[in-house]
Amino acid sequence: MRKTMSEKSQRGTVGKIMAIRHIVGIAVILAVVFAAQGEAKDADKVDLYTRLASTNMWLRRAIEKLEHSREVTKPNVNVGTIGQENHGKTTLTAALCTTLAKKYGGKPRSVASIANAPAEKARGIIIRNSHVEYNTPKRHYSHVDSPGNVNIIKNMIIGVAKLDAAILVVSAKEGPMPQTKEQVLLARKVGIPRIVVFLNKCDLVDKERQELVEKEVRELLSSYGFPGDDIPVIRGSALGALNGEEKWEAKIVELAEALDSYIPEPEKAVDKPFLMPVEDIFTISGRGTVVTGRIERGIIKVGDEVEIVGIKDTAKTTCTGVEMFQKQLDKGIAGDNVGILLKGTKKDEVKRGQVLAKPGTITAHTKFQAEVYVLGTDEGGPRMPIFNGYRPQFYFRTTDVTGSVQLPKGTEMVMPGDNVLLTITLINRIAMEKGLRFAIREGGRTVGAAIVTKILA
Repeated sequence: MRKTMSEKSQRGTVGKIMAIRHIVGIAVILAVVFAAQGEAKDADKVDLYTRLASTNMWLRRAIEKLEHSREVTKPNVNVGTIGQENHGKTTLTAALCTTLAKKYGGKPRSVASIANAPAEKARGIIIRNSHVEYNTPKRHYSHVDSPGNVNIIKNMIIGVAKLDAAILVVSAKEGPMPQTKEQVLLARKVGIPRIVVFLNKCDLVDKERQELVEKEVRELLSSYGFPGDDIPVIRGSALGALNGEEKWEAKIVELAEALDSYIPEPEKAVDKPFLMPVEDIFTISGRGTVVTGRIERGIIKVGDEVEIVGIKDTAKTTCTGVEMFQKQLDKGIAGDNVGILLKGTKKDEVKRGQVLAKPGTITAHTKFQAEVYVLGTDEGGPRMPIFNGYRPQFYFRTTDVTGSVQLPKGTEMVMPGDNVLLTITLINRIAMEKGLRFAIREGGRTVGAAIVTKILA
């Protein structure tokens, strides 16, 4: 027994020594690689990587991780496909992944792997989305493809992935259809800033038909406030590209180049004006009032002036301390969960549901318009239609506020599963701006999701 235990102990020690040698060996080789990068040409680097990686499995894995980390340092842009069912949105998504993987590296995807997207839950609502990624020499793209018209509408309103741009897919055989128009209008309402058009199935129609449909699409976009004359329109065949036909693969590359050139680089959350929803408030003896929360955007530094906005009258104060995980910091940045010490502010002067913000960047309101998706009964939505005067709770950031709804003129009721533009009046002022997303609740359950489209009062 003692011999067996001794052997196990020895084997464990040997294993540890081998692991340490692996790590040291990798560190030395990577140091050589990094040192060589300054002088070596790209072709030489690739050859060096290949030769070194072929000799060591651990090094190969390390280099793969290194290459991935280099990709994610590119600017990331969130895009999504919209358009009429059966016009080829999912096929185009697969063609983008596969063609760009072949040209620039990455993971090819099949139509089936994208179409069979699992359901996910966001703001209490079930939605089917497929998330894929691809690269160009300039950017990394996070792409969301939602099967079916209802899922596309849900995604635009709920904002599972806030889109920097949409790729509108239109069949050259059929042209713009009712769902095309509905989704372009909704894209305008929810604030999707840019659209790039892919005119699909061009291998099935002649040039004259392509030109006619392109003209219709440009007119449609212009009628909803997009610059129809300036928007890039790429004529191609997603299926042809997916089948490896060079002519159509070139059109996918052209689409990617249009995304690079037409969509501006998104502003990072850290570069936006500071805003933090208030989650909790504490009094620390001898120091003052501390509010906690997750910084939604921007940076807060010790000494910065901030406004407390919403529910009560707006008040101005100064940040005298930033703390995270019981450590004092000079500043907090977007994404940090922090405690912020406020100068001369009493605990009862701050409430959960207010926000701390850079002075002058956000105001509080009680009346606004919102694009709303009402959950279907199979999603846990209301069992009865919604009428004028309906009074649910509206969940903004960290608080519930009661309010009433007004239906559009000529609309008598809203059925479960509908999307509709509502005018909402709250009993308390909430810090808000166009594009703010919120949930609608009744009896402790979510019955709808919405986005602010216009401030009224």
